[in-house]
Amino acid sequence: MRELSGLIWVRRFPGSNKTADLTPTFKTNVESFLIALRTAGANIHISATFRPPERAYLMHYAWEIARNGVNPATVPGMPGVDIEWAHKLSNGTIDLVKSKQAAEEMIGSSGYNMVQRAALKGRHMEGRAIDMNITWNESLIIKQKDGSELTIDTKPRDGTNISLHSVGAGYGVIKLLSDPPHWSDDGH
Repeated sequence: MRELSGLIWVRRFPGSNKTADLTPTFKTNVESFLIALRTAGANIHISATFRPPERAYLMHYAWEIARNGVNPATVPGMPGVDIEWAHKLSNGTIDLVKSKQAAEEMIGSSGYNMVQRAALKGRHMEGRAIDMNITWNESLIIKQKDGSELTIDTKPRDGTNISLHSVGAGYGVIKLLSDPPHWSDDGH
């Protein structure tokens, strides 16, 4: 029996926000970068590391239906995920409004809290990516991988700062510019 899409699906197939769930090399690189950030006084909130493929599927297609107008009846199924994307009216026709509303609930602030479409296959499913929000006050004096210190006194004082990207890259944690919280081992 398939179950209608909506907020109930958000709690299923939970992802991780723990660095322990990253691949060994990337885990080491991320943890070294995090130590440098925390020592410098940065605030860090990790929202995602490992993402099961089922969760990626739900996130991806919820976004497609809610924001890109994909017809819910055309969404391919995924083994083990018995979701019904197409809500129906009493006469059996697809209720596009209700289908879109349910998908929007899934991607909205009460659901996955998404800012862009999730990839169906990507670094999160491989343990090679981390989503984190980084902020700091005043200047950030941070230790680089080579042991030297770099003072970042330019704005913005968050993870979108270009100077911080170069520090992260030195640790093997590379910023994906198009996705504010996303860092990975190769920038994808």
